[in-house]
Amino acid sequence: MNRPQAIERMVEIIKKLPGVGPKMAERLSYHIIKMPPAEVERLIDSIQKARQTMKCCSACYNLSETDPCPVCADSSRDKNTICVVETPQDLIAVSKVKDYKGLYFVLGGALSPLDAVGPEDIRVAQLIKRLKSDKISEVILATDTDSKGEITAVYLSELIKPFGVKVTRLGYGLPVGGDIEYADEVTISRAIAGRKEM
Repeated sequence: MNRPQAIERMVEIIKKLPGVGPKMAERLSYHIIKMPPAEVERLIDSIQKARQTMKCCSACYNLSETDPCPVCADSSRDKNTICVVETPQDLIAVSKVKDYKGLYFVLGGALSPLDAVGPEDIRVAQLIKRLKSDKISEVILATDTDSKGEITAVYLSELIKPFGVKVTRLGYGLPVGGDIEYADEVTISRAIAGRKEM
């Protein structure tokens, strides 16, 4: 027996969300149908309110309800350092580390020649414009460690260095609490290359 058309439409929409496959989309659809009407209304209302109130910060391109965002508006932050991330979610992850007191810049993706994503498809021009207009002394490249993130980091590094700005990359290697015996060769190699004196 086929699913009812209303459920089918929900499944088709929900499975377009990142990380949601057909089975999960079906489960979520049936769960929403079983929810009390007041809860469904709250869900719909929260989605609509988020869509209406969220905007990109004109300085860092983070999602925020205000422009500039709270981070860019914070006068106590180090205005000379920018941490470059791929997505607003990455910004949230880095901001949980209380040691970093600088600013951010959200690229909106990563370079991917195979997917035809070039510098004009992410905010490379906006980053360079910001480097020219602000007195930035260091750019921390916090892109992912996958091939797209690495390509992006190398490209940005070569583009930024001629401005006389210090370019650093997040260190990576063994996770805290991880066992060396289970780490792959690349992870161990990067951990050795990024070692510090004690």
